[in-house]
Amino acid sequence: MSNNKIENKEKDLKKRTKIFAHRCVKLALVLPKNKLGYHIQGQLIRCSTSVAANYRAANIAQSKKSFIAKISIVVEEADESAFWLEFIIDEKLMKEERVIELLNEAKELTAIFVASRKTARKNLGNE
Repeated sequence: MSNNKIENKEKDLKKRTKIFAHRCVKLALVLPKNKLGYHIQGQLIRCSTSVAANYRAANIAQSKKSFIAKISIVVEEADESAFWLEFIIDEKLMKEERVIELLNEAKELTAIFVASRKTARKNLGNE
């Protein structure tokens, strides 16, 4: 892949992860105002914003090993975001239709970053 294509993909994913974080925050802020709602609100805000922040950090990593470590955090946080979104649906805190698109995005982002980590690990072994 050419440098230009890589830079465009990186830019697109930076934007996509930031939009994901904003959407999760907005959803979290309208959860029920009770103990469970506040707990999930904090967890979802933390992990979804971490996806975007750590993806940015991964892109300025000083080494491939550092990139792999950061992208591993992104994988964990994207998967945790999916967990909390599923939990919202399971507990019927919101209608599934309101959450499902974001849940699908969390799953897609997780898959993208798992594949990215796998490629980076493979490339690390080729050095």
